[in-house]
Amino acid sequence: MSLDPPHEGRTSWCLLLLHTEQGLNTDWVYIFYTVIKSLSTMSCLHKRPKRTKSQEEVLQEQLRKVAQENGKRLGLEGDADLQFLLIGGELVKIRSSSWKKNRFYKLQEDCRTLWHESKKTFRRNQTFSIDDIESVRKGRQSEGLKKHTDPSVEEQCFSIIFKGRKKNLDLMAVSVEEANRWVSSLEKVKRTIGNLSRQQKSEHWIINCMRKADKNEDNKMTLKELKHFLRQINVEVDDMYAEEIFKKCDKSNSGSLEGAEIKHFYDLLTHREEIDVIYGKYAQAQGQMSLRDLLNFLLNEQREDATVEDASKLIEKYEVDETAKQKKHMTKDGFLMYLHHEEGSILNPAHIPVYQDMSQPLNHYYISSSHNTYLMEDQLKGPSSTEAYIKALTKSCRCVELDCWDGANGEPVIYHGYTITSKVLFRDVISAIKDYAFKTSDYPVILSLENHCSVEQQKLMAHYLISILGDALVTKPLGDTMPTNFPSPEELKGKFLIKGKRLNKLDAIFNNNNTIEEGTVSEEDEAADCENGQKANPKKSKIKLAKQLSDIVVYCKSVHFNGFEHAKDSQGFYEMSSFKESKAFNLAETSATAYIHHNMDKLSRIYPAGSRTNSSNYNPVPMWNVGCQIVALNFQTPSKEMQLNQGRFLTNGTCGYILKPEFQRSLSSQFDPNTLAKGPWLKRKTFYIMVITGQQLPKINKDKHKSIVDPLVRVEIHGVPADNASKETHHIDNNGFNPMWNENFQFDIHVPELAMLRFVVEDYDSTSQNDLIGQYCLPLTSVQNGYRHVPLLTKRGDVICSAGLFVHLMLLDAQ
Repeated sequence: MSLDPPHEGRTSWCLLLLHTEQGLNTDWVYIFYTVIKSLSTMSCLHKRPKRTKSQEEVLQEQLRKVAQENGKRLGLEGDADLQFLLIGGELVKIRSSSWKKNRFYKLQEDCRTLWHESKKTFRRNQTFSIDDIESVRKGRQSEGLKKHTDPSVEEQCFSIIFKGRKKNLDLMAVSVEEANRWVSSLEKVKRTIGNLSRQQKSEHWIINCMRKADKNEDNKMTLKELKHFLRQINVEVDDMYAEEIFKKCDKSNSGSLEGAEIKHFYDLLTHREEIDVIYGKYAQAQGQMSLRDLLNFLLNEQREDATVEDASKLIEKYEVDETAKQKKHMTKDGFLMYLHHEEGSILNPAHIPVYQDMSQPLNHYYISSSHNTYLMEDQLKGPSSTEAYIKALTKSCRCVELDCWDGANGEPVIYHGYTITSKVLFRDVISAIKDYAFKTSDYPVILSLENHCSVEQQKLMAHYLISILGDALVTKPLGDTMPTNFPSPEELKGKFLIKGKRLNKLDAIFNNNNTIEEGTVSEEDEAADCENGQKANPKKSKIKLAKQLSDIVVYCKSVHFNGFEHAKDSQGFYEMSSFKESKAFNLAETSATAYIHHNMDKLSRIYPAGSRTNSSNYNPVPMWNVGCQIVALNFQTPSKEMQLNQGRFLTNGTCGYILKPEFQRSLSSQFDPNTLAKGPWLKRKTFYIMVITGQQLPKINKDKHKSIVDPLVRVEIHGVPADNASKETHHIDNNGFNPMWNENFQFDIHVPELAMLRFVVEDYDSTSQNDLIGQYCLPLTSVQNGYRHVPLLTKRGDVICSAGLFVHLMLLDAQ
C-alpha cells in the first residue's frame, strides 16, 4: 500500500485514537506512548532533513501497523474495504453538466474523517466527518446525477447524502467495480462507527481534540497548547488554574507534558466524581463490585427486576479487566462501560425493537405523518424535491403528501400551487417513494393525494401509481367480502394506501356497481382552505375525478367533516376527514370525548394552517391526546414540535406506528384530557429527577476560538394539560466539558401513558435568547429508573456523538 503519510506526530495521535475504540481503561495510553518513544528518533517533517529510503520504508511500515490496529479496534482487522478507503482514489465530482472535476478522496488516519483535495487557493484540502453522512446511495438516485449524467453511467455513479441541509456530494467512479467498492466500504465504516458505544465515541473525541491542540505536532503539550485544548473541549479556566493543572502533571519539570504525563493529565480530565461516589457505595469487595454488589445496585438504585444471572451477564459483557471478570467482579471502568451502553441508557432497551401489538386495526395507532412533504424549505418559494420524500421516509414517516397539478407535456407535477416553489415530476416522486418507503420500516405508507389535475393527467397519475408500485399498491379491500374495519399494520406490511377522493362507496366493488367512468367531487378540504392565509371561498369548488384514480382509493376516502354525529350515522369506517389545525384544536378543547370516539372508528388527519408560510409547526401533543392518528407536520423544519414527534415515534422499532392507549381505543371509555374524571387512564405518579452532570457539550459558535458555553438544563413534561410542566437548572459558567448541576426536580403526573419527557440543554445568555446546545425526547413510559445517561440530539434530531447528560430518575406511584 502506498500512502503519502502525515508526519509521525499525527501518526502517534492516531494510535492513541485507535486504542479508544475498544473502550479500554486508561493504561493503554501509556502503551501508546511507548510507540511514540520508538518513533522519537525521527524528527517531525517540519524539522527533519530529507528522509533516506530506509527511513521512508520504516514510516510506511508504521502506517501499515496503524491501519492494522485501526481495523482491529473497529472489528475490521485485515478488512480489505477499510484498506481501500485508507489508500483512497480519484473520483469525478459532479455539480452540473459542465462542471465535472477529478478529485482525490481518502480516509484519514483517525478513521472518522474523509479527506478530499480542492482546487480553491484558499481551501486546498477539505474534510468531512463520517458522522455527518446520512446515507450513501448507489446509482443515479440524486436529482443532480439524474439531470447531469447519462443513463449509460448509472452503475458508476453514487451520492453521499449529508445530514441537515448540506448539499449532496455526487460522484462517479472510473468503473462499476470501483463504484461498488466505494459504496460498500463507506457503508461498512459508517455502520461500524455508528455501533461504537458512547464511551468509545467520547474517548475518541477527547483524544482527537488533544491531537488538534498539539500545534507543532511534536507529541508534547506545552502550557499554551493545554489552554488551547481546554477551549477545544469547551472549558474556560483562568490562567492560574491552568498552570496548576500543568504543574501537577509536569513531573519532569521540562515545561511540556509528554508520555505518562499526558496520561496523568487525561486521567485528571476524565475523572468523574459522581461515578466514584455511586461506585464506592456499592463496591464492597476489596474496592470492587462483586456479583452480589452489582445485583444490589440493579435492584436498589436502578429498580430493575434483575437476577444474579442478569448481573453476571453484565460483567461478562462490559468488564474490561480479565482478572476481575474471572472473579465475577466489576471494576469502575467496567461499571462506566455498562452505564454508557443501552442497559444504562434512559431509554428502556425492551422498547427499542417493535414490541407493541401490530395486529390492531390501522386507526388504533398514531402514524408518523408529513405535510407538504415535497418541500425542502418554506411554503412560498422553496425548492420541491424527491429528496424531501426520501428524507421523510427514511425517518420512518408513514404518511406523505403529494400536491398534484397539471404539468407541461401532459406530465403531472408536484408543487405548492399558486406559489413560486419549484416543480418535480409526479412519476419521479412515485419512483423515489417506491425505492425508499420500506428502508427503515416495513409498515404501510399512506400517499395523501391533493388532486388539482385534469382528468387526462389523473389517468396518467393512476397509471404511474399502478405500474411503478405494482403489487405493493392496495387496489381493493383485503378479503372477498366488504370489510367493516381497517386491516392492521401487520396485514399491510410492505403496502401502499392511497388517500384521496372516490366517486362511490367502497361496497360498490362487491355489488357490481362500479361502472361509473368519471364524475364530479368536492375539492380536498385542505385545497379549499385559505390560500396563503387568505380567507377561503365559502362555496366549495368541484373537480372532475377520473375513474382510474378513484378506484385505487380503498381504505382512505377523503370526505368533508360535517360533525361527529353525521360521521357516526352516515360515513363508512374508511371515509376520513382532514382538519386544519384551528378546527382540530377547537374540537379537541370543546368536544374532546366525542373526538376520541370518532377516532376509535375512523382516521383523522390534521394539517398546519395555510398562514404558516415559513413551514413552522403546531404542537402535536393536544392532537394525540384526542386520538388523532395522522398529525401531519412540516418535516423539513427543525423545531420543538418535530422533536416531540421524533420522541413520540422513538420506540417500537422507530417503525412510524405507535399503539394508542387502551382508553383511546375502547368504546366504553369516557376519557377527556381536559377534565380528567376518574377512569383507567388516571394513574397518578410522582416523577423525581436529579440532573447531575453533563459530558462534552458541543460549542455553539465554533468559529470563535474562545467561545465557551454556559449550559443549563430544562426538563419538560408534555401531555394532558394537567401534566404540562417545565423546570430549569441554574447555568454553569464557562464549562461545556463536564458541568455539574446536582439539582432535584419533582413532577406530578396524572396520565403517564400520554406524557412525553423532554430534555433541553441551552447556552445561557443574559442579553438575548438562549441558544440550543442539544435536546432529547421520549415517552415517559419508556424511561428507565435509576442512574442513567441521556444522549443529546441536534435541533434536526441527529445524535451528537460524544455529548450527554447523567441523571437519576424515579417514577413512583403517588402517595
